[in-house]
Amino acid sequence: MTQAPRMGSNRPYLLRALNEWINDNGMTPYLLVDAARDDVQVPAGTVKDGKVVLNIAPRAVAQLLIDNQGVSFMARFGGVSQSVYVPVGAVLAIYAQETGQGMMLPDDGADVDGNGGESPDDPPPGPDAGGEAPRRSHLRVVK
Repeated sequence: MTQAPRMGSNRPYLLRALNEWINDNGMTPYLLVDAARDDVQVPAGTVKDGKVVLNIAPRAVAQLLIDNQGVSFMARFGGVSQSVYVPVGAVLAIYAQETGQGMMLPDDGADVDGNGGESPDDPPPGPDAGGEAPRRSHLRVVK
């Protein structure tokens, strides 16, 4: 049995697209971040209940970069310019501050190499392995 190839995470692509959409509509993009995740670098005073909301509007940040690994920028907190870094996996949602429109990001389980930390040769968990039964896709190939 051949295993389907694994795709990398779609999270950075969703973040970039939704950020552009929110900005194009003249709104303020906010990120909801799980600040307890490894490698999150935000000012400690901004964290509440393990989460932080970050304004990433062009007028609020400098040097914004959303790449496949994370979101980084410079911003002023309490009048002091600080570097911020959020791994893509720590971003829970992106939304427009004014309307709340946006998206809770799916937990795709992918890490930086895009395979969720599993070996490509590992079979998906099944009911006998103590995991959930594999989900069937609702998409179908049309020729």
